[in-house]
Amino acid sequence: MGEVMAGILSSLTAGFPILIAHFLLTIGLLVLAVMVYIRITAHDELQLVRDGNNAAALSLAGAILGLAIPLASCLAASVSLLDILVWGVITLLLQLLVFWAMDRTVRNLSRRIEEGEIGPAILLVAVKLSVAAVSAAAVSG
Repeated sequence: MGEVMAGILSSLTAGFPILIAHFLLTIGLLVLAVMVYIRITAHDELQLVRDGNNAAALSLAGAILGLAIPLASCLAASVSLLDILVWGVITLLLQLLVFWAMDRTVRNLSRRIEEGEIGPAILLVAVKLSVAAVSAAAVSG
């Protein structure tokens, strides 16, 4: 039993710093991507959420999940910090492109979210999560 425990402790000692580094890089990418997303939208989603706008809350929640899902796959499939960084940035750019495309497809998307319309926000979330699922699968192979 002592050898098994020593092996587990050795594995933990070697692997834990790597786990923490990969986790922190992934969380950092997520926070950065959410900040970029909030800056590029034509409306101030955080302020709208603070004001009780459910459409903005739904849209922002979809954005965060849409950014996190492929990052989680990057983390699961990664072999190095550089691997997470490269694939993470690619998947995040895809999500930002989704918002841009939806903004051009759904007439007055930002204004409609500002006005609290749930329908366009639901459609935006569905597209974000669909692209997130597909890009997550592509990353994980």
